[in-house]
Amino acid sequence: METDSTERPAISDIVKSLKGRDAGREFFVTAEDGEYVYLADGRLRRIESPKKKKKKHVLRAEGSDSRAAEKLRSGEKVTNAELRRALSERAGNAEEVKKPVKRPVKRPAKPGKAAEKAEKAKGGMHVG
Repeated sequence: METDSTERPAISDIVKSLKGRDAGREFFVTAEDGEYVYLADGRLRRIESPKKKKKKHVLRAEGSDSRAAEKLRSGEKVTNAELRRALSERAGNAEEVKKPVKRPVKRPAKPGKAAEKAEKAKGGMHVG
């Protein structure tokens, strides 16, 4: 399934993978080389090791005006977090990139205290 020449992806475009184990996922185009594009999303494929994929196996979803896209176009260094954030905002779930909230861990009561309380309630051993 090849797209027509007007829909060819360019650097900083968001594309959807059509083939392979990553089919259906969205990526940024980080580079082009002939009939290949290099894709990164900051998660599965990090900016340090982008996926090399044939252009005919991706579908251009849209151009992007995010900060990450601007950096890609200008040749500046882009972080994986910036790629993740831009893709999440595009999908409408920006909360996904927030760090998880640390919740206190519930620890069980010490067995010694429970036994002492039970003994005290029975009127047996005097503690303390």
